[in-house]
Amino acid sequence: MLYLVQMDVRIPDGADPALVERRRVEERARSQELQRSGEWRHLWRVAGRYANVSVFDVADHARLHEVLSTLPLFPWMAITVTPLTDHPSALPS
Repeated sequence: MLYLVQMDVRIPDGADPALVERRRVEERARSQELQRSGEWRHLWRVAGRYANVSVFDVADHARLHEVLSTLPLFPWMAITVTPLTDHPSALPS
């Protein structure tokens, strides 16, 4: 199943800078691992914000939740998920 996922990172005021930096490094590694696996299909930065728009290709809602909850920045994210399906006017891929 395909999902459009918007992630807005909201680092809490007063967060330890060393912890923030460690999680950023871990986040990058985890996101690249998921991209290599094919589950994280597309990743775009939202200009001017600490946010991204992504497309995930996973088996179901439960797997998407499992994947997202493994992200090191997950506790600091506001996430919006939109399930996607084929459009009848789209050309075949």
